[in-house]
Amino acid sequence: MLNHNYIYKFYYDWWKNIDKTIFILIIFLFSLGLFFSLVSTSLIASDKLDTNNYFFFFKHLAYIFIGIVVLIFFSSLSEKNLFKYSIYLFFISLFFLFLVPVLGVEIKGSKRWLELFFLPRFQPVELVKPFIIIFIASILCSEKKFNIYVKYLLTFIAIIPASLLLIMQPDIGQTLLIFLSWVILVFISGISLPIILSFFSFSLFSLVYMVFFISKFSYIKSRILSFINPSEGTHNFQSDKAIDAISSGGFFGKGVGEGTLKNRVPEAHTDYIVSVISEEFGVVVIILLLLLFLFFIYLVFKKIYIEKNEKIKLVLTGTISLIIFQVLIHLGVNIRLFPTTGMTLPFLSYGGSSIIGVSILSGIILNLTKRKID
Repeated sequence: MLNHNYIYKFYYDWWKNIDKTIFILIIFLFSLGLFFSLVSTSLIASDKLDTNNYFFFFKHLAYIFIGIVVLIFFSSLSEKNLFKYSIYLFFISLFFLFLVPVLGVEIKGSKRWLELFFLPRFQPVELVKPFIIIFIASILCSEKKFNIYVKYLLTFIAIIPASLLLIMQPDIGQTLLIFLSWVILVFISGISLPIILSFFSFSLFSLVYMVFFISKFSYIKSRILSFINPSEGTHNFQSDKAIDAISSGGFFGKGVGEGTLKNRVPEAHTDYIVSVISEEFGVVVIILLLLLFLFFIYLVFKKIYIEKNEKIKLVLTGTISLIIFQVLIHLGVNIRLFPTTGMTLPFLSYGGSSIIGVSILSGIILNLTKRKID
């Protein structure tokens, strides 16, 4: 009876203090992902792998259930424990990322996944992303009497191992996500424009050199050149099929289950889910989804505006920036604004690592936007 009362009180206090609008919106976005999985995307994946029609739907459901548990855990921690555990988890997840070149599983030319003992296959970068934000914010807001420029340098050094490991996989999309999030954090912390331009120029030069002059990254070079000149190369195949599906659906779509081009779209349930949704439900639904994301961003930035703690402001800005950039890259690739790169749509795409990663981000956001108890 005591345990029952304790659990009841714990979750009653949790529910009482979290921002219910943000929480309900997160659950609604996860539910939309499940709905699209049920009526369309999971059927495509199951058909391609010749499995039960709803195999991927039930896996998606299981991942979301685990994700919600993870979300509740991180959102229920005390602020002090959230920051403390996140630093430990950053180094643990970075260690997993170090294991990828040695023990990683290669799929379709990229080595991005780990399979360790009893653990299911997962992408360590999805664990690195939320915790690197807190690590960077902790350095920038450290009470140790470092010169502020030393702090900027330390944050840049902090992202180098993860960035280099991601480039080796190769995964330029996730590297870009981490770098852009770092830029946002140091920019709002007050770094001068010449310094940030120096860091940016150095990073851009290093990336261009690796892609164009190191043979290991020749396929990335081919993708970029194919993007610049679509008539040459075959690396636009995925984006071409996605554009065809979006165009075929028009503004109002063909109707549930009526899509004909979705079966030709590669990774329809993950990296190209927007094109599949657009073919069956129309561009109007994509616009509505964007409005939901904009509402989510508005709610978080409203909290940032009134927050007085500098560290919390930085973490909230970093976490919501990760989600914003991931949505923009996913959409940009689907409509061929950017070169092809693997990037899921937060909350909606299938994928255990992606769902757990965005659940951690959401748990951090809910934790730092909940009502303060004096």
